[in-house]
Amino acid sequence: MKIKANDLKDTERIGKIISRCLEKGTVICLDGDLGVGKTALTQFIAKDFGVKEYITSPTFNIIKEYEGRLPFYHMDVYRVDSEDDMYDLGYDEYIYSEGVTIIEWSHKIKDILPDERISIEIQRLDDTSRIMIIEGKGKTYDKLAEELKK
Repeated sequence: MKIKANDLKDTERIGKIISRCLEKGTVICLDGDLGVGKTALTQFIAKDFGVKEYITSPTFNIIKEYEGRLPFYHMDVYRVDSEDDMYDLGYDEYIYSEGVTIIEWSHKIKDILPDERISIEIQRLDDTSRIMIIEGKGKTYDKLAEELKK
């Protein structure tokens, strides 16, 4: 499924739709070039999900934890050297938890991602417009696909 976001308002609207579909154990994988809007989309999802804190990119921390309707975990694996490093960080404890996990740069750890997940690749069209290619597997993805079609 491809969705066009003409500006930040569209990205916010898409983030709200995603947020309302999230259930415990949901994993969202975000990929795209630097500065394409992965963290902005995460911020919009988190805000609607009830996270009160301001979301920043966890590039140097790799994992940040927040509280929303459920625990909310934000990972940025840009600086991770190997999938083994993720296990050293307790990756599987987050992924298979009662919370929601968003992973930026997920393609770097593609071999250890769960089968049931939502994958979003963001592509820059121009300074304000983006295309989001959304794929996935599982009941949360199915629910999201239905909502996005509306």
